[in-house]
Amino acid sequence: MFSLAHKALLQCDAEFAHDMTIGWLAKTQRSFLKHTYQQTIQDKPVSLWGLEFPNPVGLAAGLDKEGQCIDAFNAMGFGFVEIGTVTPVGQPGNPKPRLFRLPEKNAIINRMGFNNLGVDNLLNNVAKANNKGVLGINIGKNKHTEEANALSDYLICLRKVYAAADYITVNISSPNTPGLRNLQYGETLNQLLSGLKSAQLELSEQHDKYTPIALKIAPDLTHDELLGIADALVDAQLDGVIATNTTLSRDAVAGLPNADEMGGLSGSVLTERSLEVTQQLSEHLQGALPIISVGGIDSAAAAQARLDAGASLVQVYSALIYQGPKLIPTIVNGLS
Repeated sequence: MFSLAHKALLQCDAEFAHDMTIGWLAKTQRSFLKHTYQQTIQDKPVSLWGLEFPNPVGLAAGLDKEGQCIDAFNAMGFGFVEIGTVTPVGQPGNPKPRLFRLPEKNAIINRMGFNNLGVDNLLNNVAKANNKGVLGINIGKNKHTEEANALSDYLICLRKVYAAADYITVNISSPNTPGLRNLQYGETLNQLLSGLKSAQLELSEQHDKYTPIALKIAPDLTHDELLGIADALVDAQLDGVIATNTTLSRDAVAGLPNADEMGGLSGSVLTERSLEVTQQLSEHLQGALPIISVGGIDSAAAAQARLDAGASLVQVYSALIYQGPKLIPTIVNGLS
C-alpha cells in the first residue's frame, strides 16, 4: 500500500506530496498503520559523542521541519533523525511554488526559506514523541533578523532545544535565507562559533548534560574556504561538521525542466561534490572532529564511499523521496 501511495505522490506537485506524506506519517506513526512502513534493519552500531547510533544512516534535516514524524522515521529504521531547520519564531518561508523535482537526475530544487512554526511548536512535538532513537535538532535564524544579529537567533534556539536534543546542528549554509551563507567566513564565523561554544558550556552545567554541536556547511566553497572553516571549528572546539547542504550550481542539470528555478539543488547530482568535500575535510582534520556526510547518498556504495573517506555517519534526503523507505535497509545492509 505504501509503495502504491509513494508512486502516486511522485506524480503530484512536490510540496503538496511532501505535506500529504508528513501529515499521513504523523497520523499513523503510533497506530497499527505504521506497519506499512516499519522495517527491521541490521544492527551496525556506531559510537559517537558518547551516543550509540544503531546504524550510521540518518535522516537529514528539512524533511521533518516541525518534528511531527520522529516515531515514523524511527520505525523506518533510521539510525538517527534530524529535525528542523527551526527558527526562534514561526515564518511562512518563501512564496510558492518553491519545491521542484528533476526526476531525470533524481534531484530536487528547493527555495523553502526555513518555513516553520517556530521552536516552541517543534519542542511540543518532540515532547509528544515516543522517541527512543538519537535525535538531532537543526537550528537557524529568522529571515527578518539582520545578519549582524544572527547569533542572537541561534542562541535563542540553542537554549530552547538543548535539553531535548541529542545533538544540535547549526545551519549557516542554506542558500534560501538572504545573507545566511555569509556567516561561514572569517571573523563573522569566529564570533558565531565563540558565542555558541560559550552558551553550550553554560548549558552543559545548567542541565548536567553535554549536547554536542555540529556546523552544517555548503558545497559551494573553495578549497581554502573549506579548510578555513575546518580550522575555525577546531579552534572553537565545536563537536562536528555536516557536509554538505544544497548547491547553487546547475552544471549537472543544465537544460532540464525546472533547472533554472532558484534555490538549492540536492540529490544524486551532489554525490561527487559532497564526497570530495568529505575527503578534503577528513584529510585536513585528521580526526580532530567527526564528519557527518550528506548529499547525493542514494545507494550502499555511495554511503560506503563517504565512510571510507572519513565520515562517521551519513544522512539521506532526496534519495528517500525517489526510492521510499526501502532505501534505508538497502544502504545499511550493503555496508561492510
